[in-house]
Amino acid sequence: MSMPPASASIVCTGLDFAWPDGTPVLADFPLTVGPGRTGLIGLNGAGKSTLLKLIAGELTPAAGSIKVAGEVGYLPQHAPLDTLLRVDEVLGIAGARAALHAIEGGDAREEHFTALGDDWDVEERARATLDQLGLPGLDLDRTIGEVSGGECVLLRLAALLLRRPDVLLLDEPTNNLDRAARERLYTAVDGWSKVLVVVSHDRELLQLVDRIADLRDGEVHWYAGNYAAYEEALAVEQEAAERMLRVAEADVQRQKRELSEAQVKLARRVRYGNKMAANKREPKIVMNERKRAAQVSAGKHRTLHTERLKEARDRLDEAAEAVRDDEEIRIDLPHTAVPPGRTVLRLDALRTRYGAPADLEVRGPERIALTGRNGSGKTTLLRTVAGEIPPAAGTARVDVPHRFLPQRLDVLDDALTVAENVARFAPDASNNHIRARLARFLFKGSRADQRAGTLSGGERFRASLAALLLAEPSPQLLLLDEPTNNLDLASVRRLVTALESYEGALVVVSHDPVFLEEIGITRWLTLEDGELTGTVPM
Repeated sequence: MSMPPASASIVCTGLDFAWPDGTPVLADFPLTVGPGRTGLIGLNGAGKSTLLKLIAGELTPAAGSIKVAGEVGYLPQHAPLDTLLRVDEVLGIAGARAALHAIEGGDAREEHFTALGDDWDVEERARATLDQLGLPGLDLDRTIGEVSGGECVLLRLAALLLRRPDVLLLDEPTNNLDRAARERLYTAVDGWSKVLVVVSHDRELLQLVDRIADLRDGEVHWYAGNYAAYEEALAVEQEAAERMLRVAEADVQRQKRELSEAQVKLARRVRYGNKMAANKREPKIVMNERKRAAQVSAGKHRTLHTERLKEARDRLDEAAEAVRDDEEIRIDLPHTAVPPGRTVLRLDALRTRYGAPADLEVRGPERIALTGRNGSGKTTLLRTVAGEIPPAAGTARVDVPHRFLPQRLDVLDDALTVAENVARFAPDASNNHIRARLARFLFKGSRADQRAGTLSGGERFRASLAALLLAEPSPQLLLLDEPTNNLDLASVRRLVTALESYEGALVVVSHDPVFLEEIGITRWLTLEDGELTGTVPM
């Protein structure tokens, strides 16, 4: 549906943008967004993050214009902070705070009053905002190197809330956030009264928006209401599209049949005319006129049926385009299967730098969820099990081939193609074998020749997963750290499907409860205050 806002705050006209290698992202693209909360969704690689960067002024379009009413606040998906920065510098209040302290210390120079302006309660507002986002008591003089990744995201959001921009752009804001932090983000979004555009795969967050903007094939399709309303509307839309596709397919077959029947009739007329001419039953002038009229009639008849068939095929193509057929990842690797009684992983008094010794035994194709607050040490534990960092004490023994997929997705070499990256992990596999397997991860034909550095977040995840699963020997234990980060909703569904067919053991760090339920977790472990505790769901 087309839904131009009554009072536009963001107006994009005729935008063109392509990557340096010439890959097009947006072409003659229009967008109008008004007040309220807009959820921007779409397949990975559709251009969602690129569009936010263009609106925020981080990228420049090759053509077209962008007009924004008011100040823009932008929370990017990936923006590492300098670990030496202080919290007040990230919040953007370091100058005002220094001026306040100088004045309170008796320095009455004019420059301090100018720097402070009317912001005499700058520290109180900052601490109130941090409290609101679940960071109570965070020292404003603390450095970023001392806080977790999730806390960094909340700090960036706090900085935006302190600025009070007219337009707020959020790109996957719940990535790396624990459950408590997500709840606080939801509260902040729910209370936002100005313009908000959020790119997210978080279905709970998308339940809070006023409308959904679905970016697909270079166009935005608008749906009123939250994500649940979008899914309902899309289901009705797709049911109608599939019905139209069936009608169009039947029409093409009918037109083919009528064209074939017409050609048979015309062939009979030609044979009859030839027979009459051979028997010379009519005067030559009459036969010539009859032949000419028959040829004209045959030409018109053939043209009519050919045009009808072409129109039917055009309607079929249009109907087929309206039906969404998002392909699924397929994993059928028999060597990943683990017998039920086999020991996969054993932790004996394992201690990381985060706390108490941990004991754990994993047997067979268990599916374990590792949860806990931001900064509790979940990633450190996975990296220790994977052998990337040594334990502070105790041992971690893995008895089967295993692979670790980190949050950063840095297992790929950006300078190599997707196929070349997989070949690094499976040096004995033939090129044809690698490409056949990559097709199951939706890298078909020339897509396997894309350089890793040009891939979108979801494409990079698929390529990383392919590289690990196609490695030799096949992994019978997968360690996944926040695997749904950077994935669109369709890619999350693909990942769920892929993991459903994986027959090895899983240890997954995730703050996405819906995803964990969908992949069939058999045991839940919680890392809290250095203690590893667990339960087996009933």
